[in-house]
Amino acid sequence: MFLDHLQLEVTAGHGGSGCTSFRREKFAPEGGPDGGDGGLGGSVFLRANRSLNTLNAYRNKRKFVAARGGQGMGSLKNGNDGEDIILDVPLGTLVKDADSGEVLAELMVDGELLCVARAGRGGLGNWHFKSATNRTPRHSQPGEEGEHRNLDLELKMIADVGLAGFPNAGKSTLVSRLSAARPKIANYPFTTLQPQLGVVSMDRFGGSEHESFVIADIPGLIEGAAGGAGLGIQFLRHVERTRMLMQLVDLSDPMQEPEDAVRIIEGELAAFSEVLAAKPRWLVGTKLDALQDEDRKVAFEKLCEARGQKALFISGVTGEGLKELAFAAFAYLQEEAK
Repeated sequence: MFLDHLQLEVTAGHGGSGCTSFRREKFAPEGGPDGGDGGLGGSVFLRANRSLNTLNAYRNKRKFVAARGGQGMGSLKNGNDGEDIILDVPLGTLVKDADSGEVLAELMVDGELLCVARAGRGGLGNWHFKSATNRTPRHSQPGEEGEHRNLDLELKMIADVGLAGFPNAGKSTLVSRLSAARPKIANYPFTTLQPQLGVVSMDRFGGSEHESFVIADIPGLIEGAAGGAGLGIQFLRHVERTRMLMQLVDLSDPMQEPEDAVRIIEGELAAFSEVLAAKPRWLVGTKLDALQDEDRKVAFEKLCEARGQKALFISGVTGEGLKELAFAAFAYLQEEAK
């Protein structure tokens, strides 16, 4: 099961208590105070890790408590600091305070650290309280409590190109043909049950091995998705961060006109998010190998022309149009990044 939204409870370690102690040695029977300070508690951090794609690591454990700081000791010996806890999360994780709703951070860079619960400071030993009027202080400080927080984690995958379309429109096939990703593919709706990421290396198509972009496939949308129908609506957040969308339209389906398919998906994107609806979106006609009615291809070309877009056609089975699509997308992303 793909886990992309959950809550964690984190508590930093309490600081250790300071020590009340006096120096007592053979030749210093009335030595001064020498109680050491308590150690700092452990803090709790989140760390962005590019090797992770889900929050599944926290499926069975949602509560984390860092270690306490050690107690101060005599002879001015300070307590040991408590060990920090570092929790790895995928890039693209949005972190909120679950109680206040405050956005704490979006972890977008590999290795980025976010302290989500600060450690309690250790208490001061009694030697800090020595003065001209109090040569033998008999009190020290307790350690501070560590910070406690309830976190809301929401994963939004980071990709350059997001795919949208009806179930069985050919999205998973396209990802498998353009990249090394191997999503489940079958001739029935809702084969894809969770988002898939694929890295499109341009050297697969004769380009440079150093040139690539990331493509994201989400479960197919159906009419009414924004109101809760189907599966794809819960994963649309994963294409909100993409730089462009490709809407795949199955040209071999005689039961639905291309114009209707485009209109319905367009409406669902707009109902979900204005940001998503405003993204650059290319229309791509799929399953060209199974096309039996040339009028559908002509209708799709006119639809693209009316939108000021060149009609793009592909076949995941024969590979027709895949190279052209990959290079067109890469060129667009390069130009858009300038």
